[in-house]
Amino acid sequence: MLSVELLTIEYAPAWDSYVYGHPCATVYHLSAWKDIIEKTYGHKAYYLMAVEGNLENPHPAVGKGKTCTLKKIVGVLPLVHLEHFIFGNSLVSIPFFDLGGILANDREIERMLLSAAIELGREVRADTIELRQIEPLSWLNSDIFEQLRVQLAGDCAFQVRSHKVRMLLKLPESSQLLMESFKSKLRSQIRKPIKEGLVARLGHIEQLEHFYHVFAINMRDIGSPVHSKRLMLNVMSTFPEKSKAVVVYKGDQPLACSLIIGFQGTLENPWASALRKYSQLSPNMLLYWSMLEYASDNGLTCFDFGRSSPDEGTYKFKEQWGAKPSILYWYYLSLNCQRTRRTGCQGSEKDRFAHLIALWKKMPVSLATAVGPSIRKHIGL
Repeated sequence: MLSVELLTIEYAPAWDSYVYGHPCATVYHLSAWKDIIEKTYGHKAYYLMAVEGNLENPHPAVGKGKTCTLKKIVGVLPLVHLEHFIFGNSLVSIPFFDLGGILANDREIERMLLSAAIELGREVRADTIELRQIEPLSWLNSDIFEQLRVQLAGDCAFQVRSHKVRMLLKLPESSQLLMESFKSKLRSQIRKPIKEGLVARLGHIEQLEHFYHVFAINMRDIGSPVHSKRLMLNVMSTFPEKSKAVVVYKGDQPLACSLIIGFQGTLENPWASALRKYSQLSPNMLLYWSMLEYASDNGLTCFDFGRSSPDEGTYKFKEQWGAKPSILYWYYLSLNCQRTRRTGCQGSEKDRFAHLIALWKKMPVSLATAVGPSIRKHIGL
């Protein structure tokens, strides 16, 4: 007997066990992100799990010497509710990061989870459901898709956007082998900041102040409201063994920064920034080399450079390291056709808010940092 239920705290270890065993899982599927996002921004997170039957097992979450009744998890879908009068009303899996979506044992369980998400979306009056998949959903152009059309009862159906790619670099067994694999021009670019006296330091929460100093300035410079520092603090506190902060210095001055999280052999880099005024020193090259060096020398087999569009400069930057594109499949399901057409899931956030971005770039850093998180919390990208 299959059913879909909301995740409760006693099932978090079982949820994570399922995630670790699924071939399409990412670090952003882990149950801890529910608490991280709710604690940081106050958004309500609905973590749906497809369960099958009952299984009596001792469980450490219950307490020593006690048992609880566990159901076998056969699929998961983490969803976060973002609601704002300007930025829209959506259930997103998951916001602020490139990855998320449905994990399931088969396409029927995928359909059950999405069907439950549709019902949840109607309950919370969401206009859209967004799924950020690394693989296409298996039931498109099938009878299951038609069943979902019936459930939508004439509302707008699916749109899939696959114009963005995830840039992935397979890593050798050591940083020495990796360096030897690079072209001479790239090796020279890596050595340049070192010759200029720049150094990279890997740390943890003790590096957070310098990380955020660079991050906040860079976000202002590109015209984007900055995330709350609490988000990075909560991530690093929740994943103390998986996460690190990397900061590149010239003397005591931080010039570039990143935050990295390891998961199942892949090193994720959700945030990276560099100060534009020091670009002639190439701190970005040392920053990325330091992350790759750490990954290669610590048993990781892949580095995720993050999301890019093939026509953007960031794509070329990542490509020069040897990274290869892997298509991202972002699904948009409209629950309110009229509202969705008005706000639109067409076009980028940059297109919609170009004039505000231009104004934000002129704002003093202190003001942008103070007010930015109250805006950024509502922007899903």
